[in-house]
Amino acid sequence: MRVLIFSQYFWPESFGINALARSMQERGIAVTVLTGQPNYPDGIVFPGYAAWRTSREMLSGIEILRVPLVPRGVKSGLRLAVNYLSFLASASLVGPWMLRGAQYDAVFVYAPSPLLQALPAVFLSWWKRAPLVVWVQDLWPESLSATGFVRNKVMLGLVGSVVRYIYRHTDLILIPSQAFREPIRRLAPSKGCIAYYPNPFVEEPLGASTPSPDLSALVAEIASASSVVFAGNLGTAQSLDTILDAAERVSARGRLIRFFIVGSGSLSEWLAEEVERRGLKNVSLPGRFPSSAMMSIFASASALLVSLRDEPIFAQTIPSKVPGYLAAGKPIIASLNGEGARVVVEAKAGVACPAGDSEALADAVIHICGLDDDVRRVMGENGRRYAEKHFGLAGLTDDLIARLEALSAQRGASSR
Repeated sequence: MRVLIFSQYFWPESFGINALARSMQERGIAVTVLTGQPNYPDGIVFPGYAAWRTSREMLSGIEILRVPLVPRGVKSGLRLAVNYLSFLASASLVGPWMLRGAQYDAVFVYAPSPLLQALPAVFLSWWKRAPLVVWVQDLWPESLSATGFVRNKVMLGLVGSVVRYIYRHTDLILIPSQAFREPIRRLAPSKGCIAYYPNPFVEEPLGASTPSPDLSALVAEIASASSVVFAGNLGTAQSLDTILDAAERVSARGRLIRFFIVGSGSLSEWLAEEVERRGLKNVSLPGRFPSSAMMSIFASASALLVSLRDEPIFAQTIPSKVPGYLAAGKPIIASLNGEGARVVVEAKAGVACPAGDSEALADAVIHICGLDDDVRRVMGENGRRYAEKHFGLAGLTDDLIARLEALSAQRGASSR
């Protein structure tokens, strides 16, 4: 079976699609990836690549075709929009030329924000006479208004029309959270074309975005005291002000618990300034580490923290870091509403508190860090078992391949 994966992001950028592509290839699927020139998250094209070139490369048997794009740049909403639009244009115009003569049994879109990147795949699916599967990672247009990126109702309406067009031409929509079903169903024409497909946890990521700083020193520092680790993107959705407020409350109560906020993002600079302004000695910002370092960092922590803002759309989301946290075998503190909190509680892997409530978060941190080691170990083991059962990469890969084969067979029968 030949599968075309369509994604703006791919190795050496660190995204979940990397491991899924490798897992499919290891099962005998001929995988081709059409993607852009790597520049996430720093907004600068990686060494060895060029923004305005096309390129072809092989990675562990996976064929990677890259189209030109405008890099994201740094802290520029306009530049980010141009980045998205340039990939759309390049994939639409240059992509077909790079794919000329090739045939595929399915087109699979990995669709983190923006979902609009799936537009060229609609044409590619029609051109190659292959079924189209879109793995939605974010609800659009809802996420635009929730993050404040777009608030104009006319613009949101236009985006909604484009999203409806994409769904109307998609054979199967995969959703990482059951709560995505109803919002998508309002836009999708058929109730039967939506299926639950969660993000898997990945212990051995394919590729890393940057060289690692002194990992051993950080691991030793985290392990030296009661510690809570938050890892991932540092943006508006993550409710970082709630974490800082909670850290301030924990410190005011005289508890010697340290917060390690590992990662980078649009609010990195604000976060550093705020930590200094507040004089938060119990908050450390070690920066961004490659995904290959995460399991070592998680293993050294007393507990792992995941947080999102108090917005209705985020209550429908299971943050992609949750499966990895569960697999790490450490207690989880979920400052979340809705689906993400439900998974942590259902797994008996930690505690949940309302999103945006810094006092409740401080209470949860003190509670978890005050538990006996044996109790925390049981929580971690519960999480590990839950992750293996519900988010294991091998099982999810087999499930995806079976779906793609079924769709391809249906498309072939229809053509005949």
